[in-house]
Amino acid sequence: MKTLGLIPARFASTRFPGKPLHPIAGKPLIQHVVERCRQARSLAEVIVATDDERIASAARAFCRVEMTRSDHPSGTDRIAEVAARCACDAVVNIQGDEPLIDPAVIDAVAGALTDCEMATASAPLRDPADYDNPNVVKVVVSASGRALYFSRRTIPYLREAASRSVSEQLAAFPFGKHLGIYGYRRTTLLRLVQFPVSPLEAAEKLEQLRALENDIAIAVVRVDYESVGVDVPADVARVEARLRASMS
Repeated sequence: MKTLGLIPARFASTRFPGKPLHPIAGKPLIQHVVERCRQARSLAEVIVATDDERIASAARAFCRVEMTRSDHPSGTDRIAEVAARCACDAVVNIQGDEPLIDPAVIDAVAGALTDCEMATASAPLRDPADYDNPNVVKVVVSASGRALYFSRRTIPYLREAASRSVSEQLAAFPFGKHLGIYGYRRTTLLRLVQFPVSPLEAAEKLEQLRALENDIAIAVVRVDYESVGVDVPADVARVEARLRASMS
């Protein structure tokens, strides 16, 4: 199976304009993401998908770039445009703001596409601060490893432990935190973006619910990985500290 790693990147960000080009330890953020992706064994090629010539000009120095339309409502639609004109069997959508993405997570998601049309990843939810945080998406998974549901609410509801502290509830059940990486078979991705926004997707503002509502099974690989993204400028120092620690 020929699998491409696609990194959607846009310049306009409400909380951090120009984020893909912001220097981290002497390199643009997007370059760190590309270099991590290239360490994954499952990807035949890594491509940056953008509608901004500033990002494209910088990224061409170290990566293949595919220009896209500027009116895409989501990163999924952006990578679908690229996948439609590329010869491949599958793609992995890697967020362009995770300069420390673990290549093993990419390989795990790509590997799950052997038996499923779509795949993603989850990690144990351990931090009490994440428990009620709507920006930390939770996932519940079937016995066969397929996603049952994703929510910004904490799921499942622990009826017998609901009155206990958050720490006690985290100890009572293996809550899953969704990681924002997706693998698709090419035909599945192109079919998915043809569906209209689904009711659950509109309610939770989670694109993956469109797949579940249209009966596309999502394999969820469980990994022990703590995502470190760059959402705001203050996150840069935290990432640089981790990079220094990893090289010491």
